[in-house]
Amino acid sequence: MASSPSTGATASSASPGQGFVRVRGAREHNLRDVDVDIPRDALVVFSGVSGSGKSSLAFGTIYAEAQRRYFESVAPYARRLIDQVGVPAVGSIDGLPPAVALQQQRGTPSARSSVGSVTALSSLLRMLYSRAGRYPAKQPMLYAEDFSPNTPQGACPHCHGLGRVYEVTEASMVPDDSLTIRERAVAAWPPAWHGQNLRDILVTLGIDVDKPWRELPRKTRDWILFTDEQPTAPVYAGFTPEETRDAVRRKMEPSYQGTFSSARRYVLHTFATTQSALMKRRVSRYMVGGLCPVCDGKRLKREALSVTYGGLDIGALSQLPLERLADTLVQADTAKLSEEKRLAAQRLVEDVLMRLRPLLALGLGHLSLERSTPSVSPGELQRLRLATQICSNLFGVVYVLDEPSAGLHPADGESLLTALRQLKASGNSVFVVEHDLSLMREADWLVDVGPDAGERGGRVLYSGPPDGLRAVTDSRTAAYLFEAPRALRPSPREPRGWLTLTGIRQNNLEGLDAAFPLGVFTAVTGVSGSGKSTLVSRALVELVGRHLGHEPTRDDAEEDPAEAEALPETLGRITGGIDDIRRLVQVDQKPIGRTPRSNLATYTGLFDQVRRLFAATPAAKSRRFDAGRFSFNVAKGRCETCEGEGFVSVELLFMPSVYAPCPSCHGARYNEATLKVRYRDRTIADVLGMTVDTAAAFFADEPSLARPLSLLQGIGLGYLRLGQPATELSGGEAQRIKLVTELQRTQRGHTLYVLDEPTTGLHPSDVDRLMVQLQGLVEAGHTVVVVEHEMRIVAGSDWVIDMGPGAGGAGGRIVAAGTPAALARDRASRTAPYLAQVLKGEAGR
Repeated sequence: MASSPSTGATASSASPGQGFVRVRGAREHNLRDVDVDIPRDALVVFSGVSGSGKSSLAFGTIYAEAQRRYFESVAPYARRLIDQVGVPAVGSIDGLPPAVALQQQRGTPSARSSVGSVTALSSLLRMLYSRAGRYPAKQPMLYAEDFSPNTPQGACPHCHGLGRVYEVTEASMVPDDSLTIRERAVAAWPPAWHGQNLRDILVTLGIDVDKPWRELPRKTRDWILFTDEQPTAPVYAGFTPEETRDAVRRKMEPSYQGTFSSARRYVLHTFATTQSALMKRRVSRYMVGGLCPVCDGKRLKREALSVTYGGLDIGALSQLPLERLADTLVQADTAKLSEEKRLAAQRLVEDVLMRLRPLLALGLGHLSLERSTPSVSPGELQRLRLATQICSNLFGVVYVLDEPSAGLHPADGESLLTALRQLKASGNSVFVVEHDLSLMREADWLVDVGPDAGERGGRVLYSGPPDGLRAVTDSRTAAYLFEAPRALRPSPREPRGWLTLTGIRQNNLEGLDAAFPLGVFTAVTGVSGSGKSTLVSRALVELVGRHLGHEPTRDDAEEDPAEAEALPETLGRITGGIDDIRRLVQVDQKPIGRTPRSNLATYTGLFDQVRRLFAATPAAKSRRFDAGRFSFNVAKGRCETCEGEGFVSVELLFMPSVYAPCPSCHGARYNEATLKVRYRDRTIADVLGMTVDTAAAFFADEPSLARPLSLLQGIGLGYLRLGQPATELSGGEAQRIKLVTELQRTQRGHTLYVLDEPTTGLHPSDVDRLMVQLQGLVEAGHTVVVVEHEMRIVAGSDWVIDMGPGAGGAGGRIVAAGTPAALARDRASRTAPYLAQVLKGEAGR
């Protein structure tokens, strides 16, 4: 607990009599009855290792209480329409102003959500085109809604406002026309029994299923793939074609009557109706996406696209980078407009430009209004919302931000700091949960939480001006904040070869050639929007995956394929080095599951072994319980009242819903009979409630569990509970869980590991642990490629590829490539001075 700086320091930047937010008895999550005073009208950074409790204090307690108090003032009926948070576990909070939270986006936003909709700029442009646009002769004026692709009156009728249409072709459904139908030439058909059923029907219909597809008559092939007919035919299961013909001729009793469905009909019907994300993804492979031929991908009806401003329709204007959008609006010729339209245009353009300025200042000028938010990084999305708040001109508000520096190159850090100071100068308080050391050094006040994660954290170690943290020996942050940065360097390694890519075309990469060293650690750097993620996470992954003949190993089975089709297929080819790669693994930050039923234990496979141990106990054997009995997803073992959830929702009308422990199992998730079985005096529910650290000690003599648990500890996740729901995990935690899942597998051949900003959400001490694991992969003979802004990771790599020099159209090129030491001397690189600073700190030791 801490109610004042532990060193006796006071806020040097605070004005006399400055007010404080006074928190007493905070017990949210792992917070240990915390008392702390935090100054208002200041830039305050909450620091600490991952899982220490800093987010629980900033978001789970301070912001949650501010939101609860605001909703108390809202009419009871209106409260029913708002998704409310619960009451935080805290004794009292005094001096708390209204709060606005800008958190990292955890889930997958809709493909219809765009930069323009997040910033409200699209609404202004629609009004501009409606009121001041140049219309074709005799066309009536359109309303603003007519310029929106998300409304029935504005959307293109052919693609329904998506901008893309999907079709199935013979080439997509029959990838290898040398195969016969029996050999599954029609790959789009369902696997297993359903596909066999369709092939058996064709035999009955007299079609030769043993002739290569390419040798079948065109009329026959088209009918099999595209007919809308659904004939019913007798099926003789297990019969040869000759036996089937004989049975039909003799009118034998069939095994059953089967109904035929063309491959195209099966694909489209499954995509539109299946509830299985896995099935949807499977059939989407046979759908070819392309720009809508009616609206050319602009998503709007023709009447809306016929209206222009500055010579451009609203679709073309929305596709411009934001930095070009401003110039286009300013230079538009309004001389021929009527006085009424000219005044409207002047007012609306001024408003648009006012909103654009903070976006450009925050390094987001490479984005376009049309850019869908699923393709925008979480850090960029949060900065979009930050720029919108700057324009709102609110006063007396607490802004609570979640790692605004995520995904931000050090060169863009100053613009972020300027934006935060601008919010503070407007009379607001800015509370930031952050791991970035440079931002901590510029803060007015630091609240350091820890010392460690989970049960070993939850205390405020220090609250005061940054320099006072130097004297707090328990702080994990102090060691990094006041020491010169040091590289996480292995001994130098030479590549065993090169993976060369030629003619890459994707997003802002236009005919790029790139070479990645094999058998070493490569960091790809560059300012936000320079094209580094496009090069690595799109182009490299797609081209290597395509060559290996399979999709990369990743956990996106639940992603909607229609939303995943945001970018066209990467063009380019691999011209060398691919024979050295046997496997591709992309470890991303997508959730490991979308429901609380998915958790750490189930995703890593730990739970399978735990259930087997329980099933092997004498108590389980005497009751004839198998391993399935110990799954909370199976009816025979779970509590039927809560169906294995562990809690029930209590609706309170205009108050937020309350989640209470299940009255039957009291949160254990299992029925009474299952909980009677114990392993070393612990129930299966007890094991799910263990942290990784506790479980590692408990299962120390079980090799199949000890290894993955030690890996989770080694990567800094010892504080997580085995049953921690996937919905509670951050993107960084999800990515590290995926990495551990991969590390515990038996390594076969040379693997290419691709990671996009793996240090996001990590404290510097956790970065050290992550780097040990990644370097271990390289030492085992594999190749690791990371997109990264953390200069200590970059300095510890064997090779650096720096993209840029700018963002969007000003980027997309390899500015420099070489060893960290060589790149640090390259004057063309915007990364070089920051990298040199870390290498200099290392040399000075």
